[in-house]
Amino acid sequence: MSVTALSTNQDLDPQRLREAFGIFPSGVVAVAAQVDGRPVGLAASSFTSVSLEPALVSFSIANTSKTWPDLRRADHLGVTVLADHHGGVCRQLAGPVDERFTGIDISTTDDGAVTLDEGLARFDCSLYREVEAGDHTIVLLQLHAVESVEGAVADAPLVFHRSGFGRMAASA
Repeated sequence: MSVTALSTNQDLDPQRLREAFGIFPSGVVAVAAQVDGRPVGLAASSFTSVSLEPALVSFSIANTSKTWPDLRRADHLGVTVLADHHGGVCRQLAGPVDERFTGIDISTTDDGAVTLDEGLARFDCSLYREVEAGDHTIVLLQLHAVESVEGAVADAPLVFHRSGFGRMAASA
């Protein structure tokens, strides 16, 4: 085994960091709610489970987001785990605000959480806490309800890797 030194902090420029962070694949979710009578949402590739008691999940959002200030006002937020065929949906959710839900089948709870009908898992959540972290905010959400697709009907999740979308290959 050879021992080598890692590069110094002088190599932490944003482009190199983005490339290095992109090596780690992540799933993609839609986060959405009914705000002022219309669906508002975004796509996030930083979703993760946090705690079982209380039931918490998180995602990170850029502090420059124009959508999050509106979305965070909702009483409840819907989180949908996207399937491998949702690459176009993900791009649409990152596109022009007025077109984000055009042609997408969605459901809205009585509390205003919006989820995509074809998601692999759907969560009804509320804002638990926000933690400032550099140029992003870590958003912690408390779960109120969950629904997931089971069995062979379920597709593979959408995977974001090296700035593109892919799919997971299941191993036996």
